[in-house]
Amino acid sequence: MRIIKATKKYEAWLAENLTIVPADLALKHTHMAEDLFQFLRATFYRWVQVWPQVCPDLARAPRVLAVGDLHVENFGTWRDQEGRLIWGVNDFDEAYPMAYTNDLVRLAASTHLAISADHLAVGIEDACGAILAGYREGLEAGGKPFVLEENNKWLREVATGELRDPVHFWGKMNALPSVRGEVPKSARKAMEELLPAPGLVYRVAHRVAGLGSLGRERYVALADWEGGRVAREAKALLPSACVWAKDDKGSKKIFYEEIITTAARALDPFVHLRGRWIVRRLAPHCSRIEMTALPKKREEERLLHSMGFETANIHLGSKRAVKNVRRDLAKRKPGWIHAAAKKMGDALRKDWEEWRKG
Repeated sequence: MRIIKATKKYEAWLAENLTIVPADLALKHTHMAEDLFQFLRATFYRWVQVWPQVCPDLARAPRVLAVGDLHVENFGTWRDQEGRLIWGVNDFDEAYPMAYTNDLVRLAASTHLAISADHLAVGIEDACGAILAGYREGLEAGGKPFVLEENNKWLREVATGELRDPVHFWGKMNALPSVRGEVPKSARKAMEELLPAPGLVYRVAHRVAGLGSLGRERYVALADWEGGRVAREAKALLPSACVWAKDDKGSKKIFYEEIITTAARALDPFVHLRGRWIVRRLAPHCSRIEMTALPKKREEERLLHSMGFETANIHLGSKRAVKNVRRDLAKRKPGWIHAAAKKMGDALRKDWEEWRKG
């Protein structure tokens, strides 16, 4: 079975490059079998194998520094250096130079699956059209961060649902189990450097989050500071699964910090790459937004349009490639993104069904 073999090989590569948390990896395998949307989120390593086979023409499109693992649940909010609430792509673990079409098709494919799972109530072709229209508009505008202050009121309401309420958030953080074993010194140092004051007494907890990174070490430092709680997370990082898929044994580069600093975005001053750890602040409005956390009343096509625009914000960081991207995009026939997303969705379903049997 191809997906079983690919997973074993990828996880062997992971084990060669970082410390695996067996219980979290087993949980990931369980989630992969539950539904197709979770399977997509958990298996970017398989996507990069299948993508050039299923969509060879699109895989040869002009390259940008891409998100790689883009999907509808890879968006969230953070506070910039002025304290403003910003919305955009939340995770760049798999950032890598790829065809610009990869991010668009993967985002559209995840939309197909979210619609099938009743997470979104919008027509599939309308959804793909909204993503592509947002992307085109973002390119033409030269990019613009999504600042949720005096502008983007509708998006602020979408991004600040009940599940992101401070009481709910800190209840979940405080309930995290303390780490029983040794915490790597490099992880401690990385989190301590990001705490608001030196010498703070903190508790280190184990956090289970995401799907693609389940199985990697993930630590959270929790402390009291000036009348409230603070949290800093350190997650083990390694090069993109694209490196594994290409069997590029000599490549060690992690593109996380490069992609967030070159994109047309308002930076999160609390996200940094420290050695093999990506470190960030966790707070009620500094986290990823799950589909289940979205309010029932929302403008879904407008939300998908914004996701397309934000994708352009990121690709605009590859300044030398933008002209070629615009030229290539202009040549694409109507409906190409919908057709490609369907093909990739069919390939995913085949793998998922094999995974469930295996």
